Amino acid sequence: QVQLVESGGGLVQAGASLRLSCAASIRTSSTYNMGWFRQAQGKEPEFVACINWTGGLTYYLNSVKGRFTISRDSTKNLVYLQMDSLKPEDTAVYYCAAGGRFGARTDNYDYWGQGTQVTVSS
Repeated sequence: QVQLVESGGGLVQAGASLRLSCAASIRTSSTYNMGWFRQAQGKEPEFVACINWTGGLTYYLNSVKGRFTISRDSTKNLVYLQMDSLKPEDTAVYYCAAGGRFGARTDNYDYWGQGTQVTVSS
């Protein structure tokens, strides 16, 4: 059973930065692609960013391009989401996911974490 545990969320002011971490109970040097999704209260889940299993390919939601950076450290089984210039509209629960296919679709991912809350005040 694959387990993913997110951390690093919190309450910040607009313009601040946060770094989310996802600790995986699997070797991220395996062929799993990793993604970050978010769900704001009352809204559908939304793709944020993904990185392929080699770390050489990334893809982002348009509204976070240039502000968010996804990365992975396979030696530590960790995936990160560096979030800069945060906006109130980034407020959501952020989820880490792992799966065999690369991309923005939720059904590309087989394993999901429990989520970490990010709240950005104006």
